[in-house]
Amino acid sequence: MVKKNISEENSEEKIEEKSGVGYMEIKMGGGWYMTISLAHSDRFEKEYVELAKERGGMKKSRFNLNPAHVRMLGEALIKFADDNGL
Repeated sequence: MVKKNISEENSEEKIEEKSGVGYMEIKMGGGWYMTISLAHSDRFEKEYVELAKERGGMKKSRFNLNPAHVRMLGEALIKFADDNGL
């Protein structure tokens, strides 16, 4: 496995976050964005968090997550990054 060492300055330049109430956008490069948004299902009358990969306003892939698991996912991602030197 190859580990990349990226200085804080470079990582801050590459990650541009746009946020608002119920929405966050992270620039990934090559015109791609990772979007995180709150959404509501009319069919099931429940809220969920949608994680999507987006380019040019079109969503390529989406994942819907129960809001109760958002914090757990965030903590797991941080732990994964720390354990793998990312």
